[in-house]
Amino acid sequence: MIGSTRRLLLRPFTPADLDELAVLLADPEVMKHSLNGVYDRERSAAWLDGLLPCYETYGIGPLALIARDSHALAGFCGVVPDKVQGRQVFNLGYRLAPRYWGLGLAAEAAQEVLRIVFAGPDIDSVVVIIEPDHPASMRVAEKAGFRRFERIVFHDRPVQLYRMSREQWAGQQPSSDASNLILANHCPDSLC
Repeated sequence: MIGSTRRLLLRPFTPADLDELAVLLADPEVMKHSLNGVYDRERSAAWLDGLLPCYETYGIGPLALIARDSHALAGFCGVVPDKVQGRQVFNLGYRLAPRYWGLGLAAEAAQEVLRIVFAGPDIDSVVVIIEPDHPASMRVAEKAGFRRFERIVFHDRPVQLYRMSREQWAGQQPSSDASNLILANHCPDSLC
């Protein structure tokens, strides 16, 4: 386990997660705003297989969100590298199974991932890239502490690019001693 919240455990994915992950990534509503579209089981397995080297190389990637009450896979959340306007950024992404929508779990997970990321020395800022017709994702970003955005084009799509620096994040925390946390880093685009 890398992190936890009141309702979630955050941990690296394992091969045992394939059945639940394949259902999540095959859901057209869950994947509606994904650049990669809906995944079949084979593609989900390839994505999952690619995470182990990601975790080994970078220390983190998309993390499985496990519901504490049911021990079911609720979704995933994590930071991955991306290229935006020719620069490498660290992009926070999240997906939840529909039965977990509207409960505040995505924001809860995003806040925990940011806590982990900013505990380490290597990432100074994190972005969230959201299509303007996805208000639920905008609310998640805002609840996680992202405040300002710019409108850009990303992969031929108009998006809102939110950015948060380590200093902005720290200024929003009541008090935090995050020095003992595991560094959350990133995984390659091809895996995330």
